[in-house]
Amino acid sequence: MPTSSRAESQPSLWSQAYGHTKEGKPVNLYTLTNGRGMEVSITNYGSTVVALTVPDRNGDREDVVLGYDRLEDYESGQSFFGGTIGRYANRIAHGKFTIDGRRYVLPKNDGDNSLHGGIKGFHKRVWAAEGISGSSGQALRLTYLSEDEEEGFPGSLSVTVIFSVPDDHNDLRIDYTATTSGKDTILNLTNHSFFNLNGAGSGDILGHRLIVCSNQFTPIDAAQIPTGEFCGVENTPFDFARATAIGERICEDCEQLNFGRGYDHNWVLNRTGPGPLDFAAQAYDPISGRMLEVLTTEPGIQFYSGNFLNATIQGKRGKTYGYRCGFCLETQHFPDSPNHPHFPSTLLKVGECFRSTTVYRFSAA
Repeated sequence: MPTSSRAESQPSLWSQAYGHTKEGKPVNLYTLTNGRGMEVSITNYGSTVVALTVPDRNGDREDVVLGYDRLEDYESGQSFFGGTIGRYANRIAHGKFTIDGRRYVLPKNDGDNSLHGGIKGFHKRVWAAEGISGSSGQALRLTYLSEDEEEGFPGSLSVTVIFSVPDDHNDLRIDYTATTSGKDTILNLTNHSFFNLNGAGSGDILGHRLIVCSNQFTPIDAAQIPTGEFCGVENTPFDFARATAIGERICEDCEQLNFGRGYDHNWVLNRTGPGPLDFAAQAYDPISGRMLEVLTTEPGIQFYSGNFLNATIQGKRGKTYGYRCGFCLETQHFPDSPNHPHFPSTLLKVGECFRSTTVYRFSAA
C-alpha cells in the first residue's frame, strides 16, 4: 500500500496477491507508477481504485482516496469506495424500466429504488486483469462478462475498463468500452472514488474549493430520484461556476440539500453533445495545495459530499472516516435516465459499442 514519501519511482506496473473472496476466488492488487510521484493501486475485485498517491505543493506524497486495507472489508463494506459501478450507476426509480415495451424489474437496494447496479453490482465482482506497458505509460486492462439477467438486466454485456497512468502528467485515465449480445440493455458506468486531497482520513473536505462546469442540475425528490426537470444553478447553493468552498452553503435551509442530506446531485455539464474530453470539474485543497481536475466525455457528473459517512467506518492504516471526510465526482449519464426519455439515452443496442473516457488530473500549487 502506498505511503507518504518524497521519493519518486521509475514508471512501473507490478502485482501482488490480495487474498481470496468468500467463494475462494483469488484476487490481486496492481500498482502503476509514472515516475512523477504518482502511484495508483487497483484491485481486480470490483475493478476498484484502492490507493492513489500524489505529491502536495512541497513534494510530499499522500494517498488521497478513501478505502480499506483488506479485501474482506471491500466484500462486506457498503460505501462503494473506489469501485467501478455498473451496470447502472446511480438510481433507477422503483427498480423498473422498459425496453421496446418489455418491463424489466431489478432488485431494490435503496428503499424502493435500485442503486449502483443492484445487490451485487460490478464493484462486487471479480474481473479478469492484464497489465499493459505502452509508449504513453503504464496501464491495466480489466474485463468482465455480465450474463443476461444478472441483477435483472437484459443482454450479455462484455465490459472493458482500462486504467492508465501516463508519463507526462499525474493523470488517472479511465477508458470504458462495452457491447451487449442477445438483447438490448441499459448502461451507465462510473468510478466511485472518494477523494480527500489533504489525505485520506485527514478530516473533512468542507474547506476544499470546488468548480463545476455546469449551469443546470437535475433536482431530486425525497427518494433522491430526478423529477425530470432541469434547474438553473445561479443564485442557489448549487452554483459552483466560481471556486467555492464545499462547506460554504452546504447547511443552508434548502429543500434539495435536505433531500440529499447535503450535496448528492447530478450536474448537467456544459456541453452540446457527445464528443472529445472536456473539462467538467475542479477541486482544490488550500492546505496541501493539491488540485484535482476532472475531464470527461460524459454528459453529467454526480457531486457527492460524503453525507452518509460516519465514524464507524475504519479505513486504511487504521484511520477513521468521519462525516463528510471525502467527496465524489462521478462522471455519468443522468440518474434514472431510462424512465426520462428527454434525458441523454443510456440504451445500448446489440451491434453498438459504448465508449467513454474520464481523466482525473492531479497537480499542486
